[in-house]
Amino acid sequence: MELTVISADDLKPKSSALFPRRLRPFVTLTVPSTNGDKPVHVYQTTVDDAGGTNPSWGDKFHIPLDHNSTSFYQRQYYHPLIYLQLCTKDLMGGQTQLGWCQIPAADILDGLSPAGHVRRLSYRLRARDGCRGHGVVNIAVKLDGSGPVIMCPQSQRPSSYDRRNWPEMGLGQTVIGIPVRQLPEAETRRGKDY
Repeated sequence: MELTVISADDLKPKSSALFPRRLRPFVTLTVPSTNGDKPVHVYQTTVDDAGGTNPSWGDKFHIPLDHNSTSFYQRQYYHPLIYLQLCTKDLMGGQTQLGWCQIPAADILDGLSPAGHVRRLSYRLRARDGCRGHGVVNIAVKLDGSGPVIMCPQSQRPSSYDRRNWPEMGLGQTVIGIPVRQLPEAETRRGKDY
């Protein structure tokens, strides 16, 4: 699968009364292995030094999926496939989390029958505690391969969401990112609120 981290919109810097913070955002993608034997894969975009609250990257990542395996569909369909974390680089070299979201396999696989078709997704970012955060992240996904994607039949899909805890969040619950409509650039600049 090819995943492109396109941009983020309406980010809000963490406030500090003494030192105003300039955003230097970047995204990390954490992908768990499908069979449990392999370690997780972590991918990171470049730091956008000029984007501020509306950064753009365009960084592409090739994420291996074992989508020929029936266990991928049976165990991973509603489970988080990718954990996306948006951070800002501090002047001292550290990082501060601005928000996160989870991308379930269903969002990537539903409606993506032909290989090579690009699907654009936007997710509202969540705060560290899982409540609604500030900003939206925009990605594009394209499945590699020469044949169509074979979807898991409805009867074989899991009946409930995965309750596992992502260690990076430090939480006891899982919150799924909800795809949101991305406004055209001209409408967001005029200040329309949808």
